[in-house]
Amino acid sequence: MKQATLCFLIKNDEEILLAMKKRGFGQGKWNGIGGKLDLNQGDKDIFDAALREMKEESGVAVKDMEKVAILNFYFPYQKRWDQEVHVFVSRNWEGEPKESEEIKPRWFKLKEIPFDKMWPDDKFWLPKILKGEKLRAKFSFKSGELIDSYEIKTI
Repeated sequence: MKQATLCFLIKNDEEILLAMKKRGFGQGKWNGIGGKLDLNQGDKDIFDAALREMKEESGVAVKDMEKVAILNFYFPYQKRWDQEVHVFVSRNWEGEPKESEEIKPRWFKLKEIPFDKMWPDDKFWLPKILKGEKLRAKFSFKSGELIDSYEIKTI
């Protein structure tokens, strides 16, 4: 299964940085910043991939981050989309997020997260990690990017 990352910057425990995906997988949706583990880009592990993707896509250098979830996504109608996503949260970074070819970043109040413009699974797990829970979850999608089934466990 493809290995991928998502990283969320949290400012003053009041705001979260989301990124509007401008192209590729997830285009037109708000999400965290991330991408695929790529050994050809020098990634030694999933942590390296998260740091690299954040720097490449937003210009931000994460100083430290915490792994808060592992999410498995299954798309039986499009198997090449299947992926295991390692989710990180950071409250310590350098730089201001900037728009790139991949994303348009924007800060949202934690109580104003635009779940209606995100992947449908986000509303099930993102509030939990923002409350400090660590998770392992599985989501299966049916055509139309609709959730067919899911399971969330606190770890």
